[in-house]
Amino acid sequence: MVLSMGLQRELTNSGNWLFRWRSFLPITVVVCAVVAMLPMPTPKHDGLTADSVEVVSLGISCLGMFIRALTVGHTPAGTSGRNTAGQVAESLNTTGIYSTVRHPLYLANFLIGLGLACFTLTWWFPLMYTLTFWLYYERIMLAEEAFLRSKFGEQFNIWVQRTPVFIPSWKNYTPATLEFSIRNVLRREYNTLLQIVVVGFLLEFFGDWFDTKRLSVSMPWCLLLLTGTFAWACLRTLKRNSSVLKVEGR
Repeated sequence: MVLSMGLQRELTNSGNWLFRWRSFLPITVVVCAVVAMLPMPTPKHDGLTADSVEVVSLGISCLGMFIRALTVGHTPAGTSGRNTAGQVAESLNTTGIYSTVRHPLYLANFLIGLGLACFTLTWWFPLMYTLTFWLYYERIMLAEEAFLRSKFGEQFNIWVQRTPVFIPSWKNYTPATLEFSIRNVLRREYNTLLQIVVVGFLLEFFGDWFDTKRLSVSMPWCLLLLTGTFAWACLRTLKRNSSVLKVEGR
């Protein structure tokens, strides 16, 4: 029992440390993804099969983005944030998507990264990404739940007994207490949307370069990058210079 508690304490401490530095994980994954495309595997990056894989991959990332939007759109201020200094929770989310899965944002992040990992057109890199993600975020989830248990006590324990950790289940679904706010999503998630577009563009660029030995990118990807960058700039400006995207209590 002492060993078990000691191990749990060690994992929680490492989880808190990883929590503070979790924003750097995507950068590492992108660099590894580019390296994974050397040399380019079969099918070639500009072939019809590869294009189909890219469409599916982008769809997986968009599903992750949808889950993030669904989560953020219903959550109040002081929860589900991007804080890195330490754990923060002014209330315990137990309704809406949080009644189907305890860590919807991490599930969303996993899907976003998995979709981008598939852009490498390798079978092993998505598997390596999945293993790395699980080893990394398992400790963060353990640290988060230790914090929530100490703060919310029995309310947290009841929620844990009813709600799975990572694979959603709608058996005990409870409607969200707050209405969905698209403004809250746009205010908080414009960076995530741009990251998906930029990383997808870079992987497409390097994939074509490694495959054809020429510096070229397809027109659809150029348009997607320009549109995404323009939308990001508009939303960032609105957030910083107006109250258009502000929502009471969010």
